[in-house]
Formats: sequence, C-alpha cells, structure tokens
Amino acid sequence: MLCGLCGCKSTTVIDEYREAPTASLSAGESVVVLGRRSSSQHEIETDFITCVGKALTNSGEGMRVIPEQEFIDSMYPYFETSTAPMDVKNLDTLVQNPAIARKFADFDIHYFIWIDGFTERTDSNGSITCAVGPGGGGCFGFATWDDEANYEASVWDFKALNFSGKISAETKGTSYMPAVFIPVPLLARVQANACKSMAEQIRSFLQ
Repeated sequence: MLCGLCGCKSTTVIDEYREAPTASLSAGESVVVLGRRSSSQHEIETDFITCVGKALTNSGEGMRVIPEQEFIDSMYPYFETSTAPMDVKNLDTLVQNPAIARKFADFDIHYFIWIDGFTERTDSNGSITCAVGPGGGGCFGFATWDDEANYEASVWDFKALNFSGKISAETKGTSYMPAVFIPVPLLARVQANACKSMAEQIRSFLQ
C-alpha cells in the first residue's frame, strides 16, 4: 500500500497558442465556459465544464463566470449542440438578432471559452478476488490502471470579435487498488488535475 501511495501521481502538460492579445476583465464583465459537444464517441463531460467554471470563479481575482446550463437555457435554442456557432464569424451573425444581443448585454460577456476533450482509461493490470465464507469474507489482490485526460479550450473575444487563441491540457496518471480484506483505491485524479491546470492557464491567458 505504501508503494501505491508513493506512486499514485499524475503529470500535466499545458500548451498555449495565442493569436490575438487579450485584455483583463473590466468591472461587471463575465466569461462563459461551454462544452463543445457533437455526436462523436467521446463527448466533453458536463462535470469537467462545471469544474473549470468553479475554479475560475473561486480564483483570487473573483472572475465572474456564467454557468453553462444557465447560459444555454437563456439562449435556447441558439447554443444547443446542433445550432451553436462554430466560429467567431457565426457569433457575429448571431448577435445581429436584437433579442440575442440584449441577452449578451445583460450577461456583459467579454470572453467565450469553448472546451472540447475527454478522459479515458488507456490500460489496466492486475486483479482483485473477493470471497465470502462461513467465517466472513474479504478481498485480496492488486490492480492498477492508467487514465489520460486531453482537453482543449478555444478563447473567443466577444468585445473584439476575434479568436484569441487556444489552451490545451494533457494529464496522465496511474491509479492503484491494493486489497487485503478491503480494497483501498488510490486515485490519480487525472480529470481533476487537468481541470485545475486548465483553469489556471485560462486565468493567466486572460490577464
């Protein structure tokens, strides 16, 4: 178990591409963090988008983040999976609608942050066997598995109507589960670490 505790770690690689300069948020301005969803096999998890939004909100700068579902509901049906704008030009066209323009103004949105990606298990080894008998039960064995998280955020500047750049986060980690009577999972928290790293980089990018 001690070996598992020492080895249960993850590593994150952050990459940033900047196409246009960004400006810090002014008083009252907000950002909206949205998941880029499609009909593909891997789809961005709602809890990851929520995690990034909360991490930005709880930062020392107190960034104002519009919750994804609140924003999508208020803009229905323009930001559903099949109708959401795919680039800044489409966003500019959409805002020509007076009703949409008013809602954007109410939220005072400066940046749209679109996130795509997923977390998946890439490998697993070992096994755990559990049994129950007249004298009681228990489990014995040792299992490991590797998880990998890959996410990319595209930043749109709504005030300047341009594409600001991209941020990618790749996190890999190995989790362990030793079992001597009771299985004890030692998790690498790959997705949580990717969320934290991406939020920190987004905050730095916007400043």
